[in-house]
Amino acid sequence: MSKPLSFYRSYFLSKTMSFLRRRNGTDSSKTRVADPNIKKDGADDDDKKKDQYKIPQRRNYGSKKWSCWDNCCWFIGFICSIWWFCLFLYNTMPDSIPQFVTMAITGPLPDPPGVKLRKEGLTANHPVVLVPGVVTGGLELWEGRHCAEGLLGKRLWGGSFGEFYKRPLCWLEHISLDNDTGFDPPGIRVRPVTGLVAADYFATGYFVWAVVIANLAHIGYEEKSLYMAAYDWRLSFQNTEIRDQSLTRIKSNIELLVATHGGKKVVVLPHSMGVQYFLHFMKWVETPAPRGGGGGPDWCAKHIKAIMNIGAPFLGSPKSIALHFSIEVRDIAALRAQAPGLLDKDVLGLQTFKHLMRMFRTWDATFSMIPKGGETIWGGLDWSPETETVNNSAKKGTDNSTRNTGGNGNICNTKGVNYGRLISFSKDWAETHSSKIERVDFKHVAKGDKLTNSSNCDIWLEYHEMGNRAIKAVADHKVYTAGSILDLLHYVAPKLMARGASHFSYGIADDLDDPKYDQYKYWSNPLETKLPNAPDMEIYSLYGVGLPTERGYIYKVAPPSDCSIPFQIDTSVDGDSEDSCLKGGVFSGDGDETVPIISAGFMCAKGWRGKTRFNPSGIRTYNREYKHAPPANLLEGRGTQSGSHVDLLGNFALIEDVLRVAAGATGEDIGGDRVYSDISKWSERINIKL
Repeated sequence: MSKPLSFYRSYFLSKTMSFLRRRNGTDSSKTRVADPNIKKDGADDDDKKKDQYKIPQRRNYGSKKWSCWDNCCWFIGFICSIWWFCLFLYNTMPDSIPQFVTMAITGPLPDPPGVKLRKEGLTANHPVVLVPGVVTGGLELWEGRHCAEGLLGKRLWGGSFGEFYKRPLCWLEHISLDNDTGFDPPGIRVRPVTGLVAADYFATGYFVWAVVIANLAHIGYEEKSLYMAAYDWRLSFQNTEIRDQSLTRIKSNIELLVATHGGKKVVVLPHSMGVQYFLHFMKWVETPAPRGGGGGPDWCAKHIKAIMNIGAPFLGSPKSIALHFSIEVRDIAALRAQAPGLLDKDVLGLQTFKHLMRMFRTWDATFSMIPKGGETIWGGLDWSPETETVNNSAKKGTDNSTRNTGGNGNICNTKGVNYGRLISFSKDWAETHSSKIERVDFKHVAKGDKLTNSSNCDIWLEYHEMGNRAIKAVADHKVYTAGSILDLLHYVAPKLMARGASHFSYGIADDLDDPKYDQYKYWSNPLETKLPNAPDMEIYSLYGVGLPTERGYIYKVAPPSDCSIPFQIDTSVDGDSEDSCLKGGVFSGDGDETVPIISAGFMCAKGWRGKTRFNPSGIRTYNREYKHAPPANLLEGRGTQSGSHVDLLGNFALIEDVLRVAAGATGEDIGGDRVYSDISKWSERINIKL
């Protein structure tokens, strides 16, 4: 029989009152009731009586004196809480609200290029092939060592990079190639991710091709009309074919795209090192089997409408020299200067600089980025194409008080700068006229007097075998141009360069009909090979301008230490004026932060312009420059007018050019050349046989 409601009400009230009595009356730590039997017969009794009525003081946490540590913790916690709350709101609210807030702050947002052109009536026409560059394509594990348990089929490169933080040495072992073969080490198989997801994002939120793909989708493109030509960007170009048949896959997929689109030729979009990879492919595809693809001399003419090279390092980049020489570039050298020793210490079992250099030096494809063309292209001891003549005593009557104006009119003052000196050991040697420089012939200095036995080093680098005499000889040579850089690299890393020299070449061909240029090591160098016989094809060079781009370095010899990298960029060296091109030991020129204008623009401005020996069929070439403009506000992300090397793939003007050509326009239809820099003048200063 159920109890009446009044019973439960009474029971609840009784329990509540009992709880309150226990808190207020029976707890020994609370106020106690006076005992009437206590006698008042002395001070001691009075004190005891007072103690009975005394209420114990609660600990007052608010009265504690705060330390700086407490303030920092609360401040960080407050900021993190606000951040996560805002992130929660952003991800839970309807899409229209963030857009509404953004428009309220910045005004109406411009239509993305795809939306704009769709309103104009443009639709998908020619199929599009995307060729990613170095490091931007994902890599996944298909076989590994015991330490990589649980990673089978997961990404080692691209995405979150979570495994790097969990097990850095294991990750480095699997992402590095074998020093002897240039392929995976035994027991390891790392392969490129396939499909459009291979290089849409480099990491969460950091786009590579995603913006281009999204805008192509706006005018009707989909996966069946788009192809990401993914490849393992660590391998030398020819080795991607030997191991993965990547070149064959590109050939087959392009043929399939043309066949399934009614014979419409493809528009190819290579980015960064992908530009050189596709140059190699064009020569490979017309070369008879088994050395090549066996497509014949007219394969490109039948299958390719246009090649729109983005951020093209046609002639290499000085950055690659610094990376091979000391695993530094401007930003890393600055970080090293701000936190001395941090990157050299053992952090989480990882000696950062040494491990990075060992890994980087196993990636054979990076050799393709070493500057090509020698002093003819990059300048000599007393001249460079961007400044013509640095020292008045070298060539009479030349005014060297110039400014590297480039895209924004104010990169830096080039007065006294000689970009031809790619590496100098001290600022004085970077500025002294060549007639006053006495250089040691380091190539014949015997290596010995070792700093340490290489067998005692945890990380093997070829620097371990040099010794004090050889290191001193390298520094005593004082200045290195593009003509002597290769000798320097061969001296400090002979094993490394032996592999590189078997796959890449960096000269200028005297006779392109010489049979030796049929070898694959020459195919990615535009100065040692011919373009295909495809007079109706078009070649574009699309690149950013207006950003300080590394062009030369000042080095110092690091303090001797076992198993160290003996050379460092001298970040203490700056120019004599506020607007000097020399800052933190690095000479800057104009470009997209990674590729100087000379490398990106020369071939389309002069080397391939019209009918030349490098372009015998007269393929039309165009230079399209994009002036860098930083984001207007934080809501704009990486910017829609950026000229930076990777961010350029989100530049609205560039994407519009790409979409118009993919929809059927020609170079003349989109305006021909669009140039803000002095690339035409600089190209004319380069004396090269055409």
